[in-house]
Amino acid sequence: MSTLLIVIIAVIAVIVIAAISIFNRLVRLRMRSKEAWSDIDVQLKRRYDLIPNLIETVKGYATHERELFEKVTQARAAAMGATGIEEKGKAENALSQTLKSLFAVSENYPELKASVNFLELQKELADTEDKIQASRRFYNANVRDLNIAIESFPSNIFAKIFVFKKMDLFEIEEAAQREVPKVQF
Repeated sequence: MSTLLIVIIAVIAVIVIAAISIFNRLVRLRMRSKEAWSDIDVQLKRRYDLIPNLIETVKGYATHERELFEKVTQARAAAMGATGIEEKGKAENALSQTLKSLFAVSENYPELKASVNFLELQKELADTEDKIQASRRFYNANVRDLNIAIESFPSNIFAKIFVFKKMDLFEIEEAAQREVPKVQF
């Protein structure tokens, strides 16, 4: 009887240790994913802060492009107000498209292309776009690891018990948006 009791206690101890280990791993993966999303938010805020300066610089040279400025401003506002990963992704894609239009318009203004302010803002925006892409990759890698852990055995059992949910990847949906924009000055 005492041997059976020791075996039962040992099995329970192994299950408890495994549950604690799996729970802690899932928590760690979820927190890394949230941290990665926060990194994206920081870079997007930087991008949002650069856009009004870019618009003001271009406005000084291209005063009759009012409709385009309004579109960029509206896209920026929509992106800033977007909630949820899917909505944020769509809004960011729309903002990227309007920014491409803004840079395309600048082609018509040689004095704008030579402006130090414009060139500096363009450089800052390109740097920010690179950081956003790196943050997206980091986020998606963490979310991938979390989602794999949630779906893999035996952690999937504990994920259901502790109510861990899969997170969405931050993806670009339209094939045209996967292409690198060509901006020439």
